[in-house]
Amino acid sequence: MPRRAWSAKDERQYEHVKESEQERGRPLAKAKEIAARTVNKERRLEGRTPNVRTQGTGNPNTSLDERSRDELYNIAKERGIAGRSHMRKSELITALRNR
Repeated sequence: MPRRAWSAKDERQYEHVKESEQERGRPLAKAKEIAARTVNKERRLEGRTPNVRTQGTGNPNTSLDERSRDELYNIAKERGIAGRSHMRKSELITALRNR
């Protein structure tokens, strides 16, 4: 997990959450993911990261219909779909399926 702008407090929180998850029986990889997500969520809530809306494309295992309009927009941006900023969710889904 990228940890470019983490403070010392963030690092301590990450280690604590990771160790707690491992004690609960989670595999190391899953414990690291949970810990990183927890720290990053705190950073977002504190305003130390970019706007949540501008981030991410959602879980790749979910269908396009289940993703938010913003996630679809970000996917369309990655794929270079023109006119995406004016599209509704249904239009984004159609454009992504046609690509």
